[in-house]
Amino acid sequence: MASYLQIENISKSYGPKVLFENIGFNINEGDKIALVAPNGAGKTSLMRILAGKDKSDSGGKILFLKDILIAFLEQDYDYDPQASIISQIEAHSADLTSGFDAERRAEYLQKVRETLSNFRLHDTSMKMCELSGGEVKRVALAEVLALGADFLIMDEPTNHLDIDAIEYLESYLGRSRCTLLMVTHDRYFLDRVCNIVMELDRGAVYLYRGNYQNYLEKRDERISNYNAQTDKVRNLLRRELEWIHATPCARTGKAQYRINAFHELKDRAEQVYRTKQMSLDEVQSSSRLGTKIIDCKDLSCFYGDDCYLDNFNYKFQRRDKIGIVGRNGVGKSTFINLMTDSLDSSARVTGEIERGASLNIGYYRQSGIEFKPGETVLDIVGDTRLLEQFLFPHDMWTTRVEKLSGGERRRLYLLTVLKQQPNLLILDEPTNDLDIVTLNILEEYLKEFKGSLMIVSHDRHFLDRIVDHLLVFCGDGVVKDFIGNFSEYRSYIKDYEAKAAAESRAAAAAEPKAGKTQNLPQKKKLSYKDQRELDMLEKELAALAEEKAELESQIASGSLDYQALQRASGRIGEIISLTDEKEMRWLELSDI
Repeated sequence: MASYLQIENISKSYGPKVLFENIGFNINEGDKIALVAPNGAGKTSLMRILAGKDKSDSGGKILFLKDILIAFLEQDYDYDPQASIISQIEAHSADLTSGFDAERRAEYLQKVRETLSNFRLHDTSMKMCELSGGEVKRVALAEVLALGADFLIMDEPTNHLDIDAIEYLESYLGRSRCTLLMVTHDRYFLDRVCNIVMELDRGAVYLYRGNYQNYLEKRDERISNYNAQTDKVRNLLRRELEWIHATPCARTGKAQYRINAFHELKDRAEQVYRTKQMSLDEVQSSSRLGTKIIDCKDLSCFYGDDCYLDNFNYKFQRRDKIGIVGRNGVGKSTFINLMTDSLDSSARVTGEIERGASLNIGYYRQSGIEFKPGETVLDIVGDTRLLEQFLFPHDMWTTRVEKLSGGERRRLYLLTVLKQQPNLLILDEPTNDLDIVTLNILEEYLKEFKGSLMIVSHDRHFLDRIVDHLLVFCGDGVVKDFIGNFSEYRSYIKDYEAKAAAESRAAAAAEPKAGKTQNLPQKKKLSYKDQRELDMLEKELAALAEEKAELESQIASGSLDYQALQRASGRIGEIISLTDEKEMRWLELSDI
């Protein structure tokens, strides 16, 4: 197995803050590594150094295997808002394909179009400014994936993506033979794609083979062993201290090495490993919530001719923990802006929204914290006790907000929202950029939250732990109500697909004997046309499920050549997209 990357003695500091110092590690062909660390520990800095976007302070060595193709997905995608999707890609391709000949460059651009189609971006004439955050992310991913690189370096690849796109990317990377180093906060994605967890902790690097749970167990074991060694050093230090006190000064010249060793022991004995954790105790309480939260009656919302909400009726209840899910661009953020009375004036709204008199909304926006240039952490949150509990120690209080890492800004923003002690908490993509440890603490807080919750999220683990009820945005203003968490919803859809496939096979087997097609039982209140469409959808979904299973079996067999593998992967992406569209229409018809 070839070594794809060797790292020796690289360091990075910002002012007095040391992110990592003289670290080294090795990445082999086929490794799929998730890099984890607290916010501000240097994950993005390390990725940028490896990708050649930044430099190590100490020089060191970064050695990639000769002639391998490397691709880097940055956390933020740089683009021209007025450019079309395809012109933006063509502009970037000059750098991305600088070593390609004309034929290979043409193949790359065709592959980008295919990948965009798999990500459900079919109209490449759309301007970049017209895209949602998740759609912009798909453009960035299409540029990188289409390269077919041997080594992928990816910084938060699932940020802003909807769940369908995440599952497509998860499937793609899981099947791919590429070597991968990525930063991610998505625990399901991490476990299904990666086989190694790399931890950046206190300026050092540790590697753990296995999944995230194995990493947690081995990390606890490492820390326990470290602290046990500290206890042994302290016992030895006590004996050496007795010798120091008992030894006459005149004799110490012969034992200077022992005195030096004593001081080294003293330094080591003071190194106890204590993991700092964010505390939410001070923001636990919420203001009292009356019986009325938000009542929606025949609510519709349009931007021009596009409908984002169509005759929506719902009464939000106390202690509701609702997950809002759906594809990018179907109106999830529009919906919560409507709930918070913060839509822009170009929207056309009909129907009624009644809000309770005691309602106190805390709204965590996807766009993140707003601040003025030069404002410090202490300027944003004047309460020093809360800053300490949110892991902003005294030496960070005068740090300007623009100097914080993306995750540190998110954590600061979360503090400003929770500090208001809302009784209705609305979170739009709260997991983006937060480290996994912070997410675990936030999850525990939200599980015990005494008010109501509305959460827009594409993090499946987060949804499973927090919500017990979903509003599924299907597009064209259609919203479906599902009781349960996200995994239960996906299980329901998959069970339906399996049942539909079995019924289709049974009908096909019975058809020669009966001499005619056996129709499924008619649904009440369905028109003849709707019933025909529902029957056809069930057969189509069954056929798609069988085709997908067959393609996955072919890919798993390892018998396909490169071109056939690419075609099969592309078709699976198309099937996922088609299945999603047909499932949503089936849900709509089955509710009639």
